[in-house]
Amino acid sequence: MTTATPPTPSVPATPPDSSDMPMRMGSGAMFDRIAKRYDRLNRILSLGLDRRWRRKLVRELGPLTSADEVLDVASGTADVALTIAKRTPASITGLDPSEGMLDVGRDKVAAGALDGRIQLVVGDAQALPFEDNRFAASCISFGIRNVPDRALGLREMTRTVRPGGRVVVLELGEPRGRGPLGAAARFHVHHVVPRIGAWLSGDKEYRYLQESVAAFPAPEVFAQMMRDAGLTDIKVQPMIMGVAHLYTGTVPK
Repeated sequence: MTTATPPTPSVPATPPDSSDMPMRMGSGAMFDRIAKRYDRLNRILSLGLDRRWRRKLVRELGPLTSADEVLDVASGTADVALTIAKRTPASITGLDPSEGMLDVGRDKVAAGALDGRIQLVVGDAQALPFEDNRFAASCISFGIRNVPDRALGLREMTRTVRPGGRVVVLELGEPRGRGPLGAAARFHVHHVVPRIGAWLSGDKEYRYLQESVAAFPAPEVFAQMMRDAGLTDIKVQPMIMGVAHLYTGTVPK
């Protein structure tokens, strides 16, 4: 079904030693600890479909040229940035609060010989260090649920995209489908995911990730948050069994 219109905490420039700092669930410090396992976690959370979903996200960014720059918020290990670079001629700036996640991403960018087109920087989705109207488009994948003030994060993404550009959000959520497929999706999220995820990442960290998925707003609620952030022409595309949704909004001209 498609409907039409009717950041993560900041990190100090020189972070303190993590052994002396309490780990807050959902913080950059938490993701530092699971950075090397995060790609496998996404495979599990998304039922192995995250690669296909990222390709759909890139299509929603709209036509891009070599003169365009895209902002990838909560870039993490740079999976989305790499997909954009491989499927469009645009350059990409990826931003994330976790230096550990970005380190994994930098290795992948270097391995793909894409250092000249992808820049990865530490930063806060709630206070983007970029001027107004800089980017042709902006996106965030599997990250908006970890932004403490989601409304502010959306406003910042809108502010930094030029008029006519798109803001695209890919996010997991509580499966709400009916029938056997919906029940199977909920069983996966509530029972399979926690057990395998705890084995891969640690019980506390993964319990947070699972609970953050369950607590994410319903699609119609999040779509309204995008409108409230100043975006128009909101489109909501459910992924298989409602495990995730792809949200697209346009910065008004």
